[in-house]
Amino acid sequence: MIRSVIIGTGSALPTRRVSNAELAETVDTSDEWIVERTGIRFRHIAGPDETTATLAADACRAALGSAGLAADDIDLIVLATATPDQTFPASATKVQAMLGINDCVAFDVAAVCSGFLYALQVADSMIRSGAARRALVIGAETFSRILDWEDRTTCVLFGDGAGAVVLEAQDDPVGERGILAVRLHADGRHNDLLYVDGGPSTTGTVGKVRMKGREVFRHAVVNLAAVLTETLAVAGHTADEIDWLVPHQANARILDATARKLHLAPEKVVVTVDQHANTSAASVPLALDTAVKDGRIKPGDLIVLEAMGGGFTWGAAVVRL
Repeated sequence: MIRSVIIGTGSALPTRRVSNAELAETVDTSDEWIVERTGIRFRHIAGPDETTATLAADACRAALGSAGLAADDIDLIVLATATPDQTFPASATKVQAMLGINDCVAFDVAAVCSGFLYALQVADSMIRSGAARRALVIGAETFSRILDWEDRTTCVLFGDGAGAVVLEAQDDPVGERGILAVRLHADGRHNDLLYVDGGPSTTGTVGKVRMKGREVFRHAVVNLAAVLTETLAVAGHTADEIDWLVPHQANARILDATARKLHLAPEKVVVTVDQHANTSAASVPLALDTAVKDGRIKPGDLIVLEAMGGGFTWGAAVVRL
């Protein structure tokens, strides 16, 4: 059995770190208001020389170092983002060039906050089919570039960053290692609850993020609990076997509500939203790398990744490291 195994993780954050107090100097908000409603205390904002592709490339270099591989060992790059450097070509090809890889399959996936999970399943499917042996799967965003900084209901929620994993095909993984199950969903009827009000074929502009937070919260808790249960069942595991839940870092209250629905202890949930805010497609791999680097997540742990984003799209993955 060929299985995709995560053999390295990496992440990258913009240099500038912005506190709630600093944000309150230019936005009609306060540290107390943001923390109470979201759990967010800090976010990183990309500078003029930092883009989705540069952050993604830095995360990939870290992941390759973690895996002990050279860039030339990679034959597939899948980059999940809603904020590409250009309309085309794909930002994945820019990352490829930055890493010095002359030829490999490279393309972007767009599923907003669920993008990393969509990218993970695409790469996993290609590896299982034999189309690739080693892949970089990336989530990277510069969401600050599409925020309306006069809308305090959205601009306080997001940050910039990137996370990446190296997947390797292993014919006989030891101890059930690898991606055990991924389940993805989408329901386009909810477009108007979370979207960007622009695009090349409609307005000819990039547009800004718009969201109806209360409705998104309600759908997120229900959908995430359901897809987690579904994916665990497919993988042949139960919630009480999970070592770590690595969720999309959208809102601390969503994380708490999802954990309660699964009867998971809070100490089993990786939480980075307080430090990074919502980094969209980057949030799951960024949180994963943070927990791997600080020693919480160890080889052999059973972890579950989950996310929901605009579309709506949502999904989960069960992985043995």
